[in-house]
Amino acid sequence: MLEIVPIDTPTLGDRSYLVHDGTVAFVVDPQRDIDRVLDLAAAAGVAITHVFETHIHNDYITGGLALAARTGAAYHVNADDPVTFDRVAVRDDDVVTVGGSMTVQVIATPGHTFTHLSYALREHDEPVAVFSGGALLYGSVGRPDLLGPTHTHDLVHHQYASAHRLAAALPDTAALYPTHGFGSFCSATQSDATASTIGGEKRTNPVLTNEEQAFVEEVLAGLDAWPAYYTHMGPANTAGPAAPDLSTPRHADAEEIRRRLAAGEWVVDLRNRVAFAAGHVAGTLNFGIDGSFATYLGWLIPWGTPLTLLAETPEHVAEAQRELVRIGIDRPAAHATGTPTGWSTGPLATIPRATFADLAQVRHHRPVTVLDTRRNLEAAAARIDGAIHIPLHELRDRLAEVPYGEVWVHCAAGYRASIAASILAAAGRHVVAVDDAFDQAAAAGLPITTSTHEPALSNY
Repeated sequence: MLEIVPIDTPTLGDRSYLVHDGTVAFVVDPQRDIDRVLDLAAAAGVAITHVFETHIHNDYITGGLALAARTGAAYHVNADDPVTFDRVAVRDDDVVTVGGSMTVQVIATPGHTFTHLSYALREHDEPVAVFSGGALLYGSVGRPDLLGPTHTHDLVHHQYASAHRLAAALPDTAALYPTHGFGSFCSATQSDATASTIGGEKRTNPVLTNEEQAFVEEVLAGLDAWPAYYTHMGPANTAGPAAPDLSTPRHADAEEIRRRLAAGEWVVDLRNRVAFAAGHVAGTLNFGIDGSFATYLGWLIPWGTPLTLLAETPEHVAEAQRELVRIGIDRPAAHATGTPTGWSTGPLATIPRATFADLAQVRHHRPVTVLDTRRNLEAAAARIDGAIHIPLHELRDRLAEVPYGEVWVHCAAGYRASIAASILAAAGRHVVAVDDAFDQAAAAGLPITTSTHEPALSNY
């Protein structure tokens, strides 16, 4: 009996898929850490014979080439993609037989990229599912602007046509299995759905319910910044990434950590923001492993900067390494575990934490700077009157715009505010981290300016 096993990567908002009939299997859009796929295949007792890529990914490093090399599987990539490695070149309408009961039809679905493919699965010649990559998502589509503004107009129209092609080519009962759309920045908008069918999307997805121009305008109005590390993903995937090295990095003592900080390297504290605020090595930055760690670290770090990881446990270091190799940061320079007293050659630094109610009280007594680090669409929808808005991903380059004196920094829920506070503190600023949900700001009595624009989804 055919089984489709989603492999979630929630921190990047993506899914890969292992599909098998009890004997043989194929994989769609595997992430870089292929051990997860191999373990699932071994547990099911199946042999991986085919690997399919829907597109050259912009948001993560693929594990497709490494998985094919490890298993001997055929690696299917669009014939028009200018890759530098051997693969099985596939084109629109090709049909690939997998085992005795499964066939996979290649469907050209440009829009997220120009060479994007989807794969329709048939069991005993009956269409049962489609793996749509970034072409058709739950309640949305993949964003069309990742190849640059000169291509966005063409790609958003391609995206509309591709979604309609899938809707026409497959029965309403066909299950939909996208790669993006679970919090990924590759999604044009966000949905809470975790499963759907072609028929379900016909009833609810704007790309299938709206006229083309209305869809185009809605998508373009909802696009905000995407992570800076995306620019490195396409070239790496085109070159053919190898399997990652997840072995433990070298250990650093307190003196080495001090030297690395003095040299301008990045030393990142993986503990949660409460623990970091209570005491940390001065100059270290807080990207908690409990949030969108790799997304924001990859977005902010100058590419190629040596990176040292500090964590409470070896397991947290290993988890961080796994997150990082998915976006092409392969080998941390060093690591240390334990507590900050063992990482520091001097007294620990602290950062005050507060709520929006605390901020409202303080503003009655003295002037303070309020720094909003949310993204542009979030701030456009609602913001505290008088706040300075600098999105987190721009903060390092715009520190000069933050006035000296007491700075209260906030985001939507506290995670990004802690990152920003650590950046400001490392630069010698007097900072207070607002660790609170933004929807509490108005209730606390802070004056809020709102618009009718729907804010971009953010949980941090």
